[in-house]
Amino acid sequence: MNSATSEVQQSTETSRYVRGWEKLREIDGKAGENVIAALADIAPDFAKLLIEIFGDIYSRPQLALKSREIGVVAALTALGNATPQLKVHLHAALNVGCTREEIVEIIMQMAVYAGFPAALNGLFAAKEVFAERELAEQ
Repeated sequence: MNSATSEVQQSTETSRYVRGWEKLREIDGKAGENVIAALADIAPDFAKLLIEIFGDIYSRPQLALKSREIGVVAALTALGNATPQLKVHLHAALNVGCTREEIVEIIMQMAVYAGFPAALNGLFAAKEVFAERELAEQ
């Protein structure tokens, strides 16, 4: 690879990273920053990759951010074993315009597809996130 190609590649990677950070802060706020910070000492390369991919996906115009977060909340609830990530995305869903009532409905619907234990775990995670936000608002 010649130096011109290398410079273009580095510039592209830098812009992907910057776009990713901007989207992460817009959508996830402090919760997303905490995830990245937690990876710094164990897998900084993974943190960088996560930021870039996050920006690649969340910058696409085909879905509104609220729709994207509805999908993520449903998927993470259905997994049933991703509570820390679900909490981050519950904050994100609220940040992009989902109401608490909509979030509860999304999670309740997952009982039909993922089972009651997954839905219960999701509802308890939502309860914690709602309480955190109420505390922060005081």
